[in-house]
Amino acid sequence: HVQLVESGGGSVQAGGSLTLSCTVSGYTLFSTYCMGWFRQAAGKEREGVAGLDSDSSPTYADSVRGRFTISKDNDKKTLYLQMNNLQPEDTGVYYCAIDGRYMKDIQPQDVPRFAYRGQGTQVTVS
Repeated sequence: HVQLVESGGGSVQAGGSLTLSCTVSGYTLFSTYCMGWFRQAAGKEREGVAGLDSDSSPTYADSVRGRFTISKDNDKKTLYLQMNNLQPEDTGVYYCAIDGRYMKDIQPQDVPRFAYRGQGTQVTVS
C-alpha cells in the first residue's frame, strides 16, 4: 500500500521561503521512480510544478524555474521542494506524486497524471 505524506506548507509573505517534504512508504524502489510536485489554486486547473524522472533529472515549470528546487533523499524516501522568493500566484494546495513506471525526460505537466499522490499541503503567499 503506497502512502505519500506531505508537510511543510504554511503562510508566508511575498519574497519568503518554504520547504515542502513528502515521505513515501510502500515503494521499495524509491530511487528509480518518477516523482514530482503539482499544485492547484482555488478555481484553477492542476499545474505541474517540478518533477524528477527515473534518472533523477529535474524539470521545472517556467513559472517557478530559478525559484524552486526539487530534490530527494533516497535513504529517507523523501521528496523535497525548496521554494524561494514566493509570490501570491504561488498560493495553492501542493501535492506530491509518484509513479513506478520508468520514464525519462518528463515534463511538469506529466506530474499530475502520476499514479499516486498525497493529500496535499496548503501554501498561502500574501
